[in-house]
Amino acid sequence: MHGSPIYMDNQATTPVDPRVLDVMLPLFGVRYGNPHSTGHSYGWDALGEVENARACVARMINADDNEVVFTSGATESCNIALQGVANADCGHQRRRIVTVSTEHSAVLATTDHLSRRGFESVILPVDREGILDLSDLMQALDDNVLMVSVMAVNNEIGVVQDMEQIGRMCRQAGVLFHSDATQAAGRLKIDVDAWNVDLLSISGHKMYGPKGVGALYVRSGTPVAPVLAGGDQERGLRPGTLPVPLVAGLGKASELASVEQDADAVRLARYAQEMMRQLRRARPDMLLFGHEDRRVTGNLNVGFPGTTGIDLVTAVSEKVALSTGAACTSIASEPSRVLLALGHCYERASTGLRISLGRFTTANDVATASATLAEAAAMTSDLVRTRGK
Repeated sequence: MHGSPIYMDNQATTPVDPRVLDVMLPLFGVRYGNPHSTGHSYGWDALGEVENARACVARMINADDNEVVFTSGATESCNIALQGVANADCGHQRRRIVTVSTEHSAVLATTDHLSRRGFESVILPVDREGILDLSDLMQALDDNVLMVSVMAVNNEIGVVQDMEQIGRMCRQAGVLFHSDATQAAGRLKIDVDAWNVDLLSISGHKMYGPKGVGALYVRSGTPVAPVLAGGDQERGLRPGTLPVPLVAGLGKASELASVEQDADAVRLARYAQEMMRQLRRARPDMLLFGHEDRRVTGNLNVGFPGTTGIDLVTAVSEKVALSTGAACTSIASEPSRVLLALGHCYERASTGLRISLGRFTTANDVATASATLAEAAAMTSDLVRTRGK
């Protein structure tokens, strides 16, 4: 839409790729069959779309088709993974779940829920740059641990954890490994075998697909019990009629990601570097939150001393759409808990501003947004100096 702000909040949600929409639209209208109706062509057609989408998701993460379970999104996927493993009656005595302080609330709230059911939740810290210290993980991996859950790419600071090494450690310890890969899908290569994950969660709307659909990878043989009752769909793990248009959209988005994510990453890295250069020129005291190199391309989480992130978001809102952190907590007045978990004080954490570029970000968008932010940041700097006089 002409006159709309430049969109730079792609970690909150991405626009639906037009090629994804083209696949979805007929399934809302003339091809409206129920994929679970197996006695006629309408149902067969819908089922074909579902299974094609399942294959596309599986290829994107290097899995077998029958290891992909469709859900309403990553939050549900994380719940099925964590609660489903905890609910599975395998005769084990392991009652400890290990996770990380910078995880999304889909994981932290679920482990907190399980702690009220007699499971122990161990939350490991990260260093100042958002990286999990693997020696902390090694120390935590004992015979009481049932499961480890580590986010592949952080949703606020874009930091990428060492998934292959974490997976090897869990496999050697005989511990199940789950990853919330919501921010990784479509942005970097996911290989469930190389990562040694047993369960992995993704969401369609973070990778240019529709909202309301996601997937859970469940490695064959992993003990998972259903969280909901009501039907035998999706290997009995997720009852209910599948939303075929959304599932097909996720499939197309996964197909596109498999082909285009590497080229997207190169372009977005160049754009992010240009934004960093311009913002640092305007404010040499700019803070960068998270590891400078071990982060997904297209993510910048920055701060400008003397102002809050929300003040800058508001100041540029008519020209640039940004956020201060996770979309699910962006209305909160408190600073980002992720930045607090990195060890930053309340005041410094309050400066956090998340910039997330995407597939449809253009060079002109970057130039205009950089100039707008730089001007706002410089004006803020002038105000800070004036107040100090």
